[in-house]
Amino acid sequence: MLPVLLVTVDNTVLGFALPKIAEALNPSASQQLWMIDAYSLVLAGLLVSMGSLGDRIGHRKLLLVGSLGFVMMSVLTAYSVTAMQLIAGRACMGIFGAMLMPSTLALIRAVFKDREERRLAVAIWATTLTVGSALGPLVGGVLLQFFSWGAIFLLAVPVLVPLLILGPLLLPESERDSSGPLDLISILQSMVALSALVYGIKHSASNGADSTALTAFIVGVVAGRMFVLRQCRLPVPLMDLSLFRSSIFSGSVVINLMSLAFLVGFVFFATQYLQIVLQMSPLSASLALVPGQVMAIAVGVAIVPVARRVQVHVLVPMLMAFAGAAFLLIASMGSSLIIMVVAFALLNIGVGSIATVSNDVILSAAPPAKAGAASAISETAYEVGVVLGTTVLGGLVTAYYRGALQLPVFLSEAQATLASETLSGAHNVASDLSGGQARELMMQAASAFEGGIGLASWVTFGLALMAILIAWRALRTTSPRLAVDA
Repeated sequence: MLPVLLVTVDNTVLGFALPKIAEALNPSASQQLWMIDAYSLVLAGLLVSMGSLGDRIGHRKLLLVGSLGFVMMSVLTAYSVTAMQLIAGRACMGIFGAMLMPSTLALIRAVFKDREERRLAVAIWATTLTVGSALGPLVGGVLLQFFSWGAIFLLAVPVLVPLLILGPLLLPESERDSSGPLDLISILQSMVALSALVYGIKHSASNGADSTALTAFIVGVVAGRMFVLRQCRLPVPLMDLSLFRSSIFSGSVVINLMSLAFLVGFVFFATQYLQIVLQMSPLSASLALVPGQVMAIAVGVAIVPVARRVQVHVLVPMLMAFAGAAFLLIASMGSSLIIMVVAFALLNIGVGSIATVSNDVILSAAPPAKAGAASAISETAYEVGVVLGTTVLGGLVTAYYRGALQLPVFLSEAQATLASETLSGAHNVASDLSGGQARELMMQAASAFEGGIGLASWVTFGLALMAILIAWRALRTTSPRLAVDA
């Protein structure tokens, strides 16, 4: 659970540190998004490959190598002096992070042979996954209250060093798939397909659907098609596409992706809103989100007995309705502190439970020797969801902010450019102005940012309704209980 907690905390803690990083490194709006996305982009591109590599060489070995590399790159990233150094460090952390996630879920399959024990273990794993994302703001708030922004990366040292010491003693090696070597062409195709598609989405959210975005989408689709065709021809494919013939498996992957996108997108704009617009300290802002984190912990395990009694195609839409209600609340009633706290709690009730149910379905559908590949599919959906949350929802907020911001006439051209890029940029400009001018600028910036939150919330509410329909249709099973009971 240690690497699961760290990797998922890392996905959201950086969003909380963005205001301080913006002050120290002066990144552009695009660089701010890349600071968050570089990690998830590389991670998503490599998860399938690393899952299959772990199936062949052993997941304990891959987990330990990934942990060592992650610690080293985290320390280097903590001392970045430019925005580009931080982005590069995040990308390298993504390489080693891709070794960690599939290994953890695959080792659960190796350790727990009993079906009921494994279900509880998966529930704890999924709860850790969700709690890690939810704890990011709290961890970030505490660290940023007392230390510089680099402390959020140094967190990897106390978390992963115990794993490096105790892992060889406590963890068994997983069952290996010796059916054939990794296909390097398939690895390249999967990386190009995932990275190009995610980049196209990110670029569209930030700059509109221009020729660059269109080119990225075309490259991603072509590479993805080549990957699929190659997997169908290979005797030992990198990804077992036959898993997707099950609508329950496919539907669980899609719901997993969408639910994490909702959670991370919320954290992306809520952390900035609490700190900059409401002028809360990092610690106070993080404490405001504690009720949601408590809900994530409680429902992640509590959903297990419920899942034994309620059909999955009924249960998941009910849980997704909580996520939809969270964004409907913000869209219809605004983004006050109380609304944000309640919405985050509702969101975690839905996402925390969905993570448990969907990952249990995904893991149970695969044979033991393919546990790493199935785990990689699940976590690829998770990381793509993280990227979509920051790029699509975060991009919507940013695009609205830029279009709606009414800049005061007293700003210089350089100040106007910086203030119009991001809310953090406006805050930095305001810190150099007199009291009255600073208040006027921040009033305009806050109004524009709140409007962007409202737009993103309406869009997300619509996506939640779509997810409910997908779950209702795709997750149907003839079993009276959760499909994986069989």
